Amino acid sequence: MKTRAVRLYGKEDLRLEEFEIPVIKEDEILAKVVCDSLCMSSYKAAKQGTEHKRIPHDVAVNPTIIGHEFAGELVEVGKKWTDQFSPGQKFSIQPAINYEQGPVGVLSAPGYSYRYCGGNATYVIIPNEVMQQNCLLPYTGEGYYPASLAEPLSCVIGAMHANYHTKPGSYKHEMEIVQGGNLALLAAAGPMGLAAINYVIHREDIRPGLFVVTDIDQTRLDRAENLFPPALAATKGINLRYINTAKTTNPVNELRSLTDGKGYDDVFVFAPVPAVIEQADGLLARDGCLNFFAGPSDPNFRAYFNFYSVHYEATHITGTSGGNNDDMKEALLYLSKGLDPAGLITHIGGIDAVINTTLHLPDIPGGKKMMYMHINMPLTAIDDLKEKGKTVPLFRELHAICLNNKGLWSVEAEKYLLQTP
Repeated sequence: MKTRAVRLYGKEDLRLEEFEIPVIKEDEILAKVVCDSLCMSSYKAAKQGTEHKRIPHDVAVNPTIIGHEFAGELVEVGKKWTDQFSPGQKFSIQPAINYEQGPVGVLSAPGYSYRYCGGNATYVIIPNEVMQQNCLLPYTGEGYYPASLAEPLSCVIGAMHANYHTKPGSYKHEMEIVQGGNLALLAAAGPMGLAAINYVIHREDIRPGLFVVTDIDQTRLDRAENLFPPALAATKGINLRYINTAKTTNPVNELRSLTDGKGYDDVFVFAPVPAVIEQADGLLARDGCLNFFAGPSDPNFRAYFNFYSVHYEATHITGTSGGNNDDMKEALLYLSKGLDPAGLITHIGGIDAVINTTLHLPDIPGGKKMMYMHINMPLTAIDDLKEKGKTVPLFRELHAICLNNKGLWSVEAEKYLLQTP
């Protein structure tokens, strides 16, 4: 059968093409992709081409399909997997596949490494190793965009789980953020920061006492506060504060003052900026853990870190890149229970808008760009639906639906979009 997909041929060489995909083998699964959330990682892959660790060296002749935050329905299940999966099931995918299972020299992942498997396509063939590594995950909640956003949500879940703390006299690390402790997310009013705020507030097992979110963009902070107000956090026993560090003369002193000088047990950095990392370093309490969440593009990226505190105050640093299968399962569980990630989405578009959006992603303001693979539509901000609805009936109806949902994307809006000819 034919698929329509955005394929990577090299640096900044993305092409929307229609081509034949082979009949599936007995250890493969044919799937229909409904939507894909564009990620900065795809932008990096497109910019770096074969210099990217997950991109095969022969993409010029064997192009790969990009997009790794996708969801859809299974269409045909190979004989090997019929006892676990069935046609019609909705799914999400954990894209980070075990190194040994993939192409030689590539950290294999759907959306980077495969000729027939990636999120920016109408139909894909899910390879055996995805199921073999338990990375094909059923989704039972409403809609499709929540399952598409399970992967970015799993990244912040994994980051929280990866933080660790120590005890004097013991070499055993205690994993997790500190229960009832002081937590700070720096430069965190962007899409991934919003996912982290959402998770921290709705998490059922571990919660901080003080929870501070910073940014230097007041518009982004205002939106974050509107989506996740301190009053909501207070119902969970969390003291949530939003602070614009650009408006303070000494951010470290101001933020530490909220802790009575103790500092923060857990600090997450959501922007690859040396000054933000150094700010985080200055906020750490004794045995504080700094999680460098933001992935830099520069392999020589460096920042100052206080090693006096490492020695005498047991401060330490960690970093994570993506979540694992358990993190994805946890994300899907919370999504199925009603955690709605719609606040992350600021734009929608069709498959024909993927290339331009991917290549210019850092320059496009707002949060997540949710792209629908069986639709042609220019990238459209949800905030622009009202104006565009004056001339386009589809946008007029979508604006009305979003207006009834606090201005956010929703399952209802998605259903209307998918049902429109």
